[in-house]
Amino acid sequence: MSKALVHTDFHFRNQKSVYHGKVRDVYNINDEQLVMVATDRISAFDVILPEGIPYKGQVLNQIAAKFLDATADICPNWKTATPDPMVTAGIMCSGFPLEMIVRGYLCGSAWRAYKNGARQICGITLPEGMRENQKFDQPIITPTTKAEYGEHDADISKEEILARGLATPEEYSIIEKYTMALFERGTEIAAKRGLILVDTKYEFGKANGQIYLMDEIHTPDSSRYFYSDGFKEKFETGEPQRQLSKEFVREWLMSNGFQGKEGQKVPEMTPQIVQSISDRYIELYEHITGETFVKEDTAGLAQRLENNITAYLNQ
Repeated sequence: MSKALVHTDFHFRNQKSVYHGKVRDVYNINDEQLVMVATDRISAFDVILPEGIPYKGQVLNQIAAKFLDATADICPNWKTATPDPMVTAGIMCSGFPLEMIVRGYLCGSAWRAYKNGARQICGITLPEGMRENQKFDQPIITPTTKAEYGEHDADISKEEILARGLATPEEYSIIEKYTMALFERGTEIAAKRGLILVDTKYEFGKANGQIYLMDEIHTPDSSRYFYSDGFKEKFETGEPQRQLSKEFVREWLMSNGFQGKEGQKVPEMTPQIVQSISDRYIELYEHITGETFVKEDTAGLAQRLENNITAYLNQ
């Protein structure tokens, strides 16, 4: 099986620090730029799973890079270069401690809450009688706080965000506008590929007084996609939708008794499970980009990354 990159520990010239997130390792270069390595780690329910997924980092990084380029006319984004298929470099921003989750359909965690009786999500009242995977009249924004490592993200309303000073009214207004415009563009691009962009998340930060879109965008880790073909029929009959997202990983974990709760154990990730997850990530890449995925050589992976990043930083 191809090798997976689950950890990096590089030391670059002018490096100030490194942050190891759930999936990405982020290197601070001289407090001016960030070098973000998309590893092959995979997380679900805010838990990093024990096995890496070959090519997952390359898939995520290349999809995100394509969508950052395809939405640069909507709002400024942090990306300045992709020194390696698994790496993006860009402007260092001070991030808002928020994830702007935008939903076009009632599913996932929102549906689970709704099914259990919740009729308010992040301060937004949902109508009675909705069904799983039902389209909202208008997309809704359901922000969460950006959790520190090891903590769980928490739902938060616009009113709470402003009351807690996590963004000023002016900043939030801009972020909200960007979020809806990005979702609209993502929806249009997905439709051309026979997909529905169901929900996704965006993160924003500031540098030199300007708000930038940060991190990944429209990847299977940050988004949920359904196939357009057969959606209506499956919705009407209540069948599960064919989807391309990380939800299938969550469903596999839940079916094996794991939801990230205390005392629960991650089920064994056999080589077959790992391979199937890798295949699904590649499938999404090819569907959403319309391009054939080219697998990079995974031999000497860490050394390749270090060489490519060093060459970029020495330019």
